[in-house]
Amino acid sequence: QLGVPAQLFEQVGAVSREVVEAMVRGAQAASGARFAVAVSGVAGPGGGSAEKPVGTVWLAWADGDRVSSVRKHFAGDREAVRRQTVIAALDGLLQLGTE
Repeated sequence: QLGVPAQLFEQVGAVSREVVEAMVRGAQAASGARFAVAVSGVAGPGGGSAEKPVGTVWLAWADGDRVSSVRKHFAGDREAVRRQTVIAALDGLLQLGTE
């Protein structure tokens, strides 16, 4: 639905800057919205690796032509990681609206 190329997942993995930035661009294109947000992460309890441990989350925001992204690491169980991700995603959107 977001038009992320399949080979991108193979090259860098789903939890990556490249994928969330492609997702956020795809969300804008699909919705026609000025603002968009995308997230991908490892919420646990399994699925982590040495390179991307549980709690690793990439977030991306778009405002028109501008895209920004950040890698975060959140502590806690699956619920805590998901909650912190939502808060960070919404906080980033609010910051876009005030710039």
